[in-house]
Amino acid sequence: MAEKKSPASGWPIVQGDFHSGDANSPVAVVTMGSHLDEKGICDGGAAICGSCKTENLGLEKVIANIISNPNIRFMLLCGTEVKGHLSGQTLAALHAGGVKDGRVVGAEGAIPFIENLNADAIKRFQEQVEVVNIMESEDLGTITAKINELKGRDPGAFGADPMVIEVKEAGGVEVAAAGVNPQFLEIEKRLDKIEKQIEFADAEIAQRVGRKIGRDIGILYGLVAGLTVFVMLLVLLPKLNVLV
Repeated sequence: MAEKKSPASGWPIVQGDFHSGDANSPVAVVTMGSHLDEKGICDGGAAICGSCKTENLGLEKVIANIISNPNIRFMLLCGTEVKGHLSGQTLAALHAGGVKDGRVVGAEGAIPFIENLNADAIKRFQEQVEVVNIMESEDLGTITAKINELKGRDPGAFGADPMVIEVKEAGGVEVAAAGVNPQFLEIEKRLDKIEKQIEFADAEIAQRVGRKIGRDIGILYGLVAGLTVFVMLLVLLPKLNVLV
C-alpha cells in the first residue's frame, strides 16, 4: 500500500470554488471553466475538485491546496478552457516552465502574473505532481475512469512535509499586474465584458433558433393537417356521390 502523510492542518488551507474528498487520494481534479458535479467527482476518488477561472489568483489557490497535501501526486485538468484567461493552459505552462519576472513562462492568458508563489513553492508544485490533461472532457464517467487509472499509479506521498503558503486576495495579483503594466487590468475588464456579451449572444441565438424551430414545426403540423383533410375528401367524395 502506498505510504501516506497527513496534509497541513485544516486542509484545504485556501477557500475557493471546490469540493474536497479523501485527503489520501493522489488526484486533484481541476475543472477549469466548467461547473461539473464536484461532489460526484470526489466520491469517485478525487482528493479535491473545483474550477480555476483566472490565470493568476485562481491558479495560486489551486497550487496552494495541492502542495499543502503531499498525498496529491497528479493534477487532472478537465472541463472547458476559460475564454481570454486560458487558466488551463497557464497551469500547464507554469508546471512546465515556471515563472520569470513574475510572469508564467509560455502562458497565453491575458494577465498570467504570479505574486503569492515563490520559487520554492513553484519548484515543489513541479516536483510533487504530474499534470494529466484531458481538457474539454466534461463526462463524469471519463473523469472517474481517469481518476481510478491514476490511483492505480499512486507512488505514495511526496517525500517532503506539507508546504503552506499564504494567498493574499486583497491587493494581490491585481496590484502585481498593475505594477508591471496598468493596461493589463483594463484588458482583463474588457475580456470579461466580451465574454459576457458572447454568453448573452449565445443565449439570444438559442432563443431565436428555438422560436424558428417552433414556428417551422407549427407550419409543418398545419400542412400535415391540411393534407390529411384533402386525402379524406378524396376518399369520401366518391362514396358520397354513390349514395346520392
